[in-house]
Amino acid sequence: MSTAKNVLGTPLKSCSTKPLTGFYRNGCCDTGAGDMGVHVVCVQATAAFLSFSASVGNDLSTPNPMYEFAGIKPGDRWCLCATRWKEALEAGMAPPVVLEATHIASLEFVDLDDLQAHALDLAHPGT
Repeated sequence: MSTAKNVLGTPLKSCSTKPLTGFYRNGCCDTGAGDMGVHVVCVQATAAFLSFSASVGNDLSTPNPMYEFAGIKPGDRWCLCATRWKEALEAGMAPPVVLEATHIASLEFVDLDDLQAHALDLAHPGT
């Protein structure tokens, strides 16, 4: 059981088990020494974000059986690298975020205000 905290300072919740996500493939956006990409932002993929991500060299839609990766579809939740989320934010393509499942380490890369502005789990029109 993870003792990690989310960006709200409460225990980190699971992001997704279908598809199974997380650097450790345990469903949580947990991180550690081996996680060079810092996969800590729990997002809900959108078609626009997946297209953007592919256009900048990170194709998350195409299955890669070698890594037992089925590909991400719009609506799927996924632990995204903090720097990729920030890049998408700066391009106006940031996918919605699940704050309770986003690791506190993400705050080393992005502002809480930006994450909250894109939060699925807060009452924001259009999310």
